[in-house]
Amino acid sequence: MPDISTLLTICACSFLAGFIDSIVGGGGLVQTPALLINLPDYPLPTLLGTSKFPSLAGTLTGAVQYTRRVVVQWRLLWPMALAAFLASAAGSYTLTQVPNAFMKPLALLILICVFLYTLLNRNFGQEVARELTTAQLRARMLVLGSVLGFYDGFFGPGTGSFLVMGFVGWLGFDFLRASAHAKWVNVATNLASLLLFASSGNVLYGVALPMAMANLLGAVVGVRLALLQGNGFIRVFFLCIIAATILRFSYDVWHG
Repeated sequence: MPDISTLLTICACSFLAGFIDSIVGGGGLVQTPALLINLPDYPLPTLLGTSKFPSLAGTLTGAVQYTRRVVVQWRLLWPMALAAFLASAAGSYTLTQVPNAFMKPLALLILICVFLYTLLNRNFGQEVARELTTAQLRARMLVLGSVLGFYDGFFGPGTGSFLVMGFVGWLGFDFLRASAHAKWVNVATNLASLLLFASSGNVLYGVALPMAMANLLGAVVGVRLALLQGNGFIRVFFLCIIAATILRFSYDVWHG
């Protein structure tokens, strides 16, 4: 177990991760490196499993907070969340069979396209952008949940941001509604991964529990700020997180 100063450092990073995740996703950019740097003697699966526990706590808290203020389309959302759960489990299993090194350059390219598209379209995500039939919306949500659920289980970083982008760009939601719905899908993918890691004993509960409390508090602060500031703030924050993710992936790809 880490000493108290190390644990406090990790919890501070977890608070920041919860804050970021609750608005547009991307908290893993802070939380996972914090574990890797501060607990270098533990195997990677154990650190990843430990990170899923606070991620689930913060994402669930954020989802509940959003639901109190934003109308959630439950009849359409729960099949998407179930598809994402099953796909995430399949992705995690696939990860044990084949390497995922090719995913980082591909994710980097997609993120650059997402950033440029959002930056150049100032009205993107500011209001409901398209009207789809219920059948079209259900079909698209199932596809989005399956694809990004598998991605989260197989690779992971940026899933929350990709979900928000998918809800805005493909389903026509505004940023606030997209964030609210994306949180519940992310709850499902985090739960699937956590169950897989926990079943193999890859969770440090002495670290994960205080991290979960910190992540939860960060999520509460983040959601309240997002609800107060609205779509314009979320759009700017989204661009900042995507830019940070691009820089992180660029560094990894270059040095890899």
